[in-house]
Amino acid sequence: MDSNTLLDRLGDLSRRVQTYPAWVVLLEMAAIWALVYVVLRFLRGTRGARVIKGVALVLVIATLSIKVLGSEETFERLNFLYRNFVGAASIALVIVFQPELRRALVRLGEARLFRTGGLRKARVIEELLSAVTYLSKNKVGALVAIERNVGLGGVVEAGTKLNADVSSNLLSTIFWPGSALHDMGVVIHADRIVAAGVQFPLAEGEQFSSELGSRHRSAIGLSQETDALIIVVSEETGTVSLAERGQLQRNLSIDRLRTLLVQGLGQLEMPPEPDGDRASEVAKPV
Repeated sequence: MDSNTLLDRLGDLSRRVQTYPAWVVLLEMAAIWALVYVVLRFLRGTRGARVIKGVALVLVIATLSIKVLGSEETFERLNFLYRNFVGAASIALVIVFQPELRRALVRLGEARLFRTGGLRKARVIEELLSAVTYLSKNKVGALVAIERNVGLGGVVEAGTKLNADVSSNLLSTIFWPGSALHDMGVVIHADRIVAAGVQFPLAEGEQFSSELGSRHRSAIGLSQETDALIIVVSEETGTVSLAERGQLQRNLSIDRLRTLLVQGLGQLEMPPEPDGDRASEVAKPV
């Protein structure tokens, strides 16, 4: 294709665009960019993010080369490959993004778990914080998932059913070294510890720091597939972390963890702040 033909085609494209009402073009562009932003934000930090960037680059180059700069007659064979590539890519993307699509559909059906019972939620949070304080102080590793809208029945099946009230003493005992259940995770539903010794899915990917151990990777992995809040206490350093939506917040203070739990559980009521004597108390394992 010579330069004159290329300029003619670009001129035709420019004239066609000018025939559309300006508000229609702006509205369509805004809708396209909004869709792209939502998709990229949802995929950010996932295994599919790199795939979508590569596919998008190939599609942009192919579309500009064949549909804009060329014609059906000029690139007949390339057009045939392009049409088949788009169809095959659509099917491949569904397979590649199966975990992400599943999470998106699950989130669409989310319903609030804690709608009432602010005092009950406050009690659960304070019991959790008491246990985390004790475990962190003694550098005892812990992994606790708090179910919110997406059910955790699938991961609970392989664990040991407890169905007990959330208790600082019970949590400290479960994770104390030597316990048969201390290496796995605990799942909490509402104000009940439904299971212990639960294996959470490990997060995969090169974007995670090599410093993260199996507990932290398990917390991130479960948070990528569900909307649960997962608390992690490091066995090596005693530091406290919280995983949510595939993101891990590390080195949290107890006050910061309380704030995040209150926000994450939609807390409406909180008990009065403990005085100095009570604040210094920690639960001990039974």
